[in-house]
Amino acid sequence: MTKEEFDNKQPKVDELIKEEKDDKLSEAVEDNYKFGWGSYSEITNGRFAMIGFLAIILIEFFSRQSFLKWAGIL
Repeated sequence: MTKEEFDNKQPKVDELIKEEKDDKLSEAVEDNYKFGWGSYSEITNGRFAMIGFLAIILIEFFSRQSFLKWAGIL
């Protein structure tokens, strides 16, 4: 490939890359609540689970005993 051919193809490549980025950015994210099992419900549930695990770890760290013992279960 000669330098001229390369220079002629470069703008086309740049245009294709830009179009691909625009397509990815324009994809709609379904972030609305729907009744039942949907992506929004799963994401929300996962976030609350992470907060719960963090709370248990902090309780065990600061109380120096297991969560079950701290909660009076054991």
